[in-house]
Amino acid sequence: MKTSSGLSRREFFTKSTLGLIGGGFLGPISYTGEKSAEEDKLKIKEYRILGRTGFRVSDIGAGDFDDPAPFRGLLDAGVNYIDTSETYGQHGRKIAEVIKGRDRSSLFISSKLQADTSIRHIATAGIHKEGFLKRFYRVLDTLQTDYLDCLMISSPETVDDLFCKGFHEAAEQLKKDGKIRFVGVSHHGSQWFYRKPRMSMEDILLAAAEDGRFDVMLMAYNFLKEDRSEQILEVCDKKNIGTTLMKTTPIRSYNFMKEYYERKKARGKELSSEELKNIARMEKKMEKAQDFIKRYDLKSEQEIRDAAIKFVLSNPFVHTVCTTVLNFNDMRNFLKLSGSRLERRDKKLLSVYAQDCGEFYCRHACGICEPACPHEVPVNTIMRYDHYFSAQGREKHAMTQYAHLGSHSAENCTSCEGYCEKACPYGVPVQTLLSAAHQTLTFS
Repeated sequence: MKTSSGLSRREFFTKSTLGLIGGGFLGPISYTGEKSAEEDKLKIKEYRILGRTGFRVSDIGAGDFDDPAPFRGLLDAGVNYIDTSETYGQHGRKIAEVIKGRDRSSLFISSKLQADTSIRHIATAGIHKEGFLKRFYRVLDTLQTDYLDCLMISSPETVDDLFCKGFHEAAEQLKKDGKIRFVGVSHHGSQWFYRKPRMSMEDILLAAAEDGRFDVMLMAYNFLKEDRSEQILEVCDKKNIGTTLMKTTPIRSYNFMKEYYERKKARGKELSSEELKNIARMEKKMEKAQDFIKRYDLKSEQEIRDAAIKFVLSNPFVHTVCTTVLNFNDMRNFLKLSGSRLERRDKKLLSVYAQDCGEFYCRHACGICEPACPHEVPVNTIMRYDHYFSAQGREKHAMTQYAHLGSHSAENCTSCEGYCEKACPYGVPVQTLLSAAHQTLTFS
């Protein structure tokens, strides 16, 4: 496939890969909590057909949020795809509050059920048909709606989990009863490495595409997450499967690493030789980046985040992008991107940013390094929690989820020899990132 610039897909990805500097040199993002007069001008400008569902979904979708007010603003502006899950807690009740009184047929609401019996509330309900039905009706009651447009199985670890008999029997029954219209699958990498055998997101989703029972997919994809994600999107296009995205902006602040080192030194702990190398490497990149900032007159990292969203919206095989909206500023930033495409300046931003900082992004849904870890640390899962905390502002959720890892936490990484880093094909300082994540997620 050729991009709008005429580059081949692989050439485009090679020139558009990027990583991690962010607010540390670009300056902080200004957040506001109040609605402005500009909101009336912000509307969804593009709708795309969600595969075989035939539903015209907004290119910007609604994912996680804290405050119902900005979420309401999204729907008022024309956002009609809503992503939720049985694990989102009070999120469902907030959705129910916002959609009350709206034309239900104008909305496409998708929710997810997990098939992982290691999770407490699932273990008690079970993963047989009756257990899934019980959990589904709990979700339906929380959302205060008569039906779901799509019911997804969430992050199956193996193909056996994907084809879980209980889930599909329940889905078939719910279709007959008019309680769901379509079936889907979501995936953003392995959840627990020590549940063997593990399979990659790509293996699971390609198997789902071949199976034929899945109408919609929710997957991790961004300008750094090349791997086989493009292959999944192309297969979905051929089989007319709807595609929805998450983890689309792999941008975070450079300061997080700097602060990690400073906190460590303040506690009287010596930096390892690898950490000292990382510091020197980042300082060189920061010096080089200053010219880049001046040349493009960058005011904040939001400009690069915008380019990241334009990147995925420029892919014709993508139907909608799920957003995390914490305030009105987030709402405005996402809505203004509806209908947009990558422009020359955006491509240059991503290309230069990638060249300088790509190695500092631990790829979502990767997990290549995990088999090398003697402690069976779930790298993908921990870095996802760190992303929730650092990039999405979901601190409480991230820390709560991390605490459940127990003995498999990144505390194991502080005195390790760095097997993960040696196994990483992207040159990511994985051990340092994990150690920093442990500090962040435990306030230690």
